[in-house]
Amino acid sequence: MTLPFIDLQAQRLRLNGAIEAAVQEAVAGGAWVMGPQVRRFEADLAAFGRAGHALGCANGTDALALPLMAWGIGRGDAVFVPSFTFAATAEIVPWFEAEPVFIDVDPNTYNMDPGHLEATVEATLKEGRLKPRAVIAVDLFGRPADYPAIRAVCDRYGLKLIADSAQGFGCTIDGDHPLKWADITTTSFFPAKPLGCYGDGGAVLTDDDDLAQLIDSLRVHGKAVARDLEGRSFDHDPKYLNMRIGLNSRLDTIQAAVLIEKLKVFGQEIEWRNRIAARYGEGLRPHVAAVPEVPEGQVSTWAQYTVEHEDRDGLAAHLKAQGVPTAVYYPVPLHLQPAYEMYPRGPQGLPVTERLMQRVISLPMHADLDEATQDRIIAAVASFGG
Repeated sequence: MTLPFIDLQAQRLRLNGAIEAAVQEAVAGGAWVMGPQVRRFEADLAAFGRAGHALGCANGTDALALPLMAWGIGRGDAVFVPSFTFAATAEIVPWFEAEPVFIDVDPNTYNMDPGHLEATVEATLKEGRLKPRAVIAVDLFGRPADYPAIRAVCDRYGLKLIADSAQGFGCTIDGDHPLKWADITTTSFFPAKPLGCYGDGGAVLTDDDDLAQLIDSLRVHGKAVARDLEGRSFDHDPKYLNMRIGLNSRLDTIQAAVLIEKLKVFGQEIEWRNRIAARYGEGLRPHVAAVPEVPEGQVSTWAQYTVEHEDRDGLAAHLKAQGVPTAVYYPVPLHLQPAYEMYPRGPQGLPVTERLMQRVISLPMHADLDEATQDRIIAAVASFGG
C-alpha cells in the first residue's frame, strides 16, 4: 500500500469533529464573506505571530502582491528573490511591471544567501538600469531565512523586506518570528502547508498601522478605510467609496472557521514535526548525502523533510516501488524556467541552486506521521544501494 505524502485526513480525524462543527456554524451563520470568523481568526493569527495586525486574503500569492501594491513598486524597480522556490514568490513582481532579480541560496539551509544578495544589489546599482526596492526572503521547507543578516543588507540600501512564510509560518529565530526583522510577513493556507485550510487562503502580518490599513483597503477593491475618512463625511458602506485601485482578495468565512480550529493545535503540531524531523535525521544520516540541519536557536515548521542524494532519481524510483511517495522541490529553479529566464540574476550565477536541483528529494512529512510508518520510510531509504 502506498503511503500518503501528507496525511491531511489524519489531522481531521484527530480533531474529532471540531472542524466540521466550525464549518457548520459558519454555514448556518450566513455571513459567508468577511464574516465574524474572519475577524476572530485574524486576531488569533496576530497573537500567534506576535504581530500588530493580521489580514486574511484569498491566497498566499495575493499576500505577496498586496505589499508590493502598497509600496507602489512598478516599472524600473528591482525586487530580489531566491530562485530556489515556488513560482509565486517571483511571479507577482512582473504583475506590477517590476523585475525579479534572482539570488542564490545557502548550501545548508537552502534559503537566500545574504552575501550574494548584497553583491547583487551592488551590481544592480552599478548597472543603473533598475532601482533596488525590495527583498522577498523565503522560509523554504519551514526553516527561517537568515533575517538578521538580510535585514542588515536591506537597511544599508533602503530596501523593504517581505518574509515569505508560505512554508514556514511559525518558524522562529531565538524565539522571535520573522516579523521582528521584516516589514511584512506573508503566508499561505494552501491545504498542504503546515497551517492549511480546506481550499485557498492567505494572510499578511505587520506591525505598521498605516500599512495594515492600506492593505485592508487594497484587498477589498480599494475601499475607504479609517485614515481615508478623517475629515470626510460618508454615511454609506466604505466599500462604496473607492480611494485607490485595489483587487478582490478576501479570506472566505468558512476557511477562517477551519483555520481557527487548526491554529488551536498548531503550536503542538510544530513540536511534533520537530520530533519527527529529529528521528528522520538520526535514521537517515548514514544513508543519504545530506539531511537538513537547523541552525542553533532556530525552530523550523518542517513543511517538507528534504534530503540530498547523489542518485536522487534512482532513489525516487526505488521508494516508489516500495510504496513510499516522494517529491522534488524544485526540479527547475525559477531562473531557468521559460517564463523567468530573461530576468536578471546575481553575479557569478546561481551555482548552489543549480547543484541542489539535481540532488534534493522530499520524503513524507506531516504532524501525524507515526513512528512505525516513519521506520518503514527510513528502512526503504536504507535499502537503496545507489
